[in-house]
Amino acid sequence: MFLFSARNIVKRYSNHLALDRVSIHVPEGTIFGLLGPNGAGKTTLLRIINQITAPDEGELFFAGRKFHAGDVVHIGYLPEERGLYKKMKVGEQALYLAQLKGMSRQEAMNKLKHWFVKFEIQAWWNKKVEELSKGMQQKVQFVTTILHEPKLLIFDEPFSGFDPINTNLLKNEIRELKLKGSTIIFSTHDMGSVEELCDNITLINKSRTLLEGDVHEIKMNHKLNVFEIGFRGDQEPILNALNGNCQVVDQYEGEQDRFIKIRAGSGITGNDMLKMVLPHASITSFNEVIPTMNEIFINVVEAQNQSKSHNHE
Repeated sequence: MFLFSARNIVKRYSNHLALDRVSIHVPEGTIFGLLGPNGAGKTTLLRIINQITAPDEGELFFAGRKFHAGDVVHIGYLPEERGLYKKMKVGEQALYLAQLKGMSRQEAMNKLKHWFVKFEIQAWWNKKVEELSKGMQQKVQFVTTILHEPKLLIFDEPFSGFDPINTNLLKNEIRELKLKGSTIIFSTHDMGSVEELCDNITLINKSRTLLEGDVHEIKMNHKLNVFEIGFRGDQEPILNALNGNCQVVDQYEGEQDRFIKIRAGSGITGNDMLKMVLPHASITSFNEVIPTMNEIFINVVEAQNQSKSHNHE
């Protein structure tokens, strides 16, 4: 079941088309990646989901019915532009934001104490926000976003300004939230994080949907029939055994072994290649090369950009 769907969303700003019939479908209890280069329309879509702005066309659905304004209480939103009041004290502000989301002061106080201890930020309670670093402010805002345990969490570039240790801390918390039943929309440029965290993605570029689906299936669908062979000795017997049916795309040397990446010819499987080369070389490893989400992202976006530039010529 989809906890949230946006269907055929269109948004225009004067002469700029920010979203051109974009749809997303977010399965309940999953981490959903909303991807795209700068200016693709991601933040516009997130603002529409949060009812900060309205679409010109299209519909939103929440928990199987049409989305209405009151559903915003079930959403926790961590925007990329952080929004804490600089002059207010951290604890006072965290309590205020929790009460805006419908929590009692006592419930908010109890939960905030738990999170401030967990994140080791108790010492910041009486400090003004402006005294904290960007990363510290972000920790506080992360806590205020998740405190009321909303059904849908939206994180826009949640790791910007974080060092690797705090990034890891946040990733673990996001995984925990999913295990406890939260549904998460995660907007980022960091494709490594997408591979680590996301179950499904939608990639938008130039206001349109380019790619969507299960992360594993997308990676499988973008394979190029390339295999990496680790071996010892000379590579000539390997190339001779392949009989010109395959193309070398890369080669390099490791500490002990040598490696060659080969694109198999049409109709040739990994098993076929292995059978061809095993009698002729000392093979130490054999792996199919699965493209990373970063490679897929770059290839798909570049292909669309080229096709648009050809259309304008």
